[in-house]
Amino acid sequence: MRSGLRILAVAAATAVAVATAARADEANRQQLECAAPPEFVRLSAPLPHVARRLARHETLTIVAIGSSSTEGAGASTPESTYPSRLKAELRARFPGVPILMLNRGIGGEDASEMLARMNRDVHKLHPDLVLWQVGTNAILKYDGISREAPVIRQGLKLLHEADADIVIIDPQYAPIVLHDPDTDPMIELIAAIAKEETVPVFSRFALMRYWRENRAIPFEAFLSPDLLHLNDWSYGCWATNLAEAIAQAVPAMKNETGTVATASAIVPLQPGNSAR
Repeated sequence: MRSGLRILAVAAATAVAVATAARADEANRQQLECAAPPEFVRLSAPLPHVARRLARHETLTIVAIGSSSTEGAGASTPESTYPSRLKAELRARFPGVPILMLNRGIGGEDASEMLARMNRDVHKLHPDLVLWQVGTNAILKYDGISREAPVIRQGLKLLHEADADIVIIDPQYAPIVLHDPDTDPMIELIAAIAKEETVPVFSRFALMRYWRENRAIPFEAFLSPDLLHLNDWSYGCWATNLAEAIAQAVPAMKNETGTVATASAIVPLQPGNSAR
């Protein structure tokens, strides 16, 4: 009887080990698939507010403002949206830092509609980092992009007033977007304004184009059935690469004791240990 129980215990332990190894292999495979060239995970400016929070092991508050792909259209669950996946990715990279992720995406909105709620959905939340996803709905709604330049500039002005780090996220690479003649001008406009304002752009458009053109991944594999919004895989890969870009953009900071702390050095605090 005891021998039989031992055999069952060994079998159960083996099954658990196999399942754990399979999950690890799947995680490694997903990481490999989500890998991108270095230029896609390199922001053009540091994120000092983020770095300060990390160095002090204080809560990092992030607001993701945008339209349907921030809200999560195409994701199978709220946990599969890009803000939720980004929170998980950042927690894995900075396990000693509490992260508060606030998703303020509203489907169908363009930049002008987001401006109207900047005070409520950004300023009053006192973020350390604002991720502004913008551009797609203007491409699809209007002819020409001339009206967008002053709106995006005003949006960045309001975000600067929030005293937070800012990252702009440009449109997605999808068939309906590519067929619109305003797409390339919009991508160029966002890049030009961001450069003027010294605000980094995370180019979702370039990342998704890399999947399609360089890795020959079909649209159906990384877009939802409407061939516009992302799916669970692409939301996760977007989050993985954005998390890496944020981690690389965090400079070394001095905490209250004068000790230099870097993003890569952040570790969980143990009882009796002080922050370094």
